[in-house]
Amino acid sequence: MRRLNLAKSTRSIYLSLACLSLALHLLLAFFCLSILQTACILPPSSSTQDTDPVQHGSHPSPLDAGRPRRKVRSSRPAGEDSFSGSEKKLTGGGRAAQEVKGRARLEALFRHPLYNLPRPPLQEDDWLLRVRTSEQTEDGEHEGYEEEEMDWTNDVDTHPPWLRFHLGITRWELYDRRDPNLDQLTHYLATQRILNAVQKTGGTQLKLLMSFPNHGQALLKPMKQSRQAETDVNLFYFSDFERHNAEIAAFHLDRLLGFHRVPPVVGRLINVTTEIREITTDHKLMKTFFTSPAGNVCFYGQCEYYCSTEHPVCGRPHLLEVSLAAMLPDLTLAPRRSWRSPWKRSYSRTKLAQWEKVPAYCDTVKQTPPYNRGTRLVDLIDMAVLDFLMSNMDRHHYETFEKFGNDTFLVHLDHGRAFGRHSQDEPSILAPLQQCCRIRRSTLLRLRLLSLPDSRLSDMMRASLARDPLAAVAPILSEPHLSALDRRLATVLQVVRTCQHQHQDDCLYFHSQSTGKEEVSKILW
Repeated sequence: MRRLNLAKSTRSIYLSLACLSLALHLLLAFFCLSILQTACILPPSSSTQDTDPVQHGSHPSPLDAGRPRRKVRSSRPAGEDSFSGSEKKLTGGGRAAQEVKGRARLEALFRHPLYNLPRPPLQEDDWLLRVRTSEQTEDGEHEGYEEEEMDWTNDVDTHPPWLRFHLGITRWELYDRRDPNLDQLTHYLATQRILNAVQKTGGTQLKLLMSFPNHGQALLKPMKQSRQAETDVNLFYFSDFERHNAEIAAFHLDRLLGFHRVPPVVGRLINVTTEIREITTDHKLMKTFFTSPAGNVCFYGQCEYYCSTEHPVCGRPHLLEVSLAAMLPDLTLAPRRSWRSPWKRSYSRTKLAQWEKVPAYCDTVKQTPPYNRGTRLVDLIDMAVLDFLMSNMDRHHYETFEKFGNDTFLVHLDHGRAFGRHSQDEPSILAPLQQCCRIRRSTLLRLRLLSLPDSRLSDMMRASLARDPLAAVAPILSEPHLSALDRRLATVLQVVRTCQHQHQDDCLYFHSQSTGKEEVSKILW
């Protein structure tokens, strides 16, 4: 009897285990089926929240810059175009393709013969600075850098990028566009650890002098307003705020025009707390830091006009966009002369300058040294073209290196008030060209090249500016500003055409490829 009960109990256990196993198998089957069904569901369309933020007209935050973006798959068959032409421009993939195409066109532009004109051979006195050898030091020469002080050798590969930049300055340009050190210099400014930050004296607005390892320095201008903000039409040009992105864009525009007269500038995102307040040795600057009601760390420094709690520079809450411009050689090593521009504005709310009242003003300038000989006048007109394209009315002075006398280029400095209004042009900036009817031939030919569809100035600027680190946060120039460049370029070319009709016997100037001198030649339109 006991054996019979034991057999029944064993069968009950086996039966229970079999039922449990069957239930587990059924549960596993339902789970797998649900996974397969989920995998077969089509992903959401590009209008959902998983799309690239650029599609909605916004830009990734600095904190998201390094994160991979979620890809959105299309429900269309492979090989079928998923977007229209206008939609492609708004998608991340379309923008990436457009940037690749833009870079290729930019490289093709710089391969053009107009950007690779033969240069006259450089003589020893055509270099601004040289590193002294021990023999030269013993002979009492004082020109160049004291390598023993800085612990550098004569091997250029051991020099920091900023020193190579200084040693590359010649009589004709600040840098050679093809020099690989240019990219190394901008990378150095954008990534090197900041050792100190002090306020630079002079000027109407706040700017800082930043120090890096290996004795490097840069001039910092902070972001004060958004890129989309246009200057109030009721503000005078001398009352406008300076813009950090204008300094960046001016460097790229100067390079596209083939001038190479603006010191290299790069954008950077810095922490105002750890990279300025906590390391500064400027006690006056330190006293101007405060935390705004919004919780942002701000400071305002000390300057002539716009340094007050009403005009602060603020991080968000700590991060701040800035421009960093490579410093020129110290004035004790390479003195510069400051020249008052003949077309300087009166900087008065009621008075006009002489050139604004006398249409034939250029006749007087042509007879006045140093504009009565050499290339100085067409150099000044080059600068006027640059200023007009970026709508910079604040050109009261320019500088040259004393070593080269009057036979040298003009250094283009301080462009913070450029790119203020895209909806309005200022034709008075072109007064030197309109009144003198002279222009360098190589400048004119490059302007004409930049007006062609395949090398349009706005497209080249967009591609060039995309290489700046701050372009990952937002485009350096908004699209209306880029479009304004094309419009203003057409205006410059129209002024030249008008001059051609008015002065049939007058001449345009060009740079001789064989002698390096400025010669006169008639040019047919």
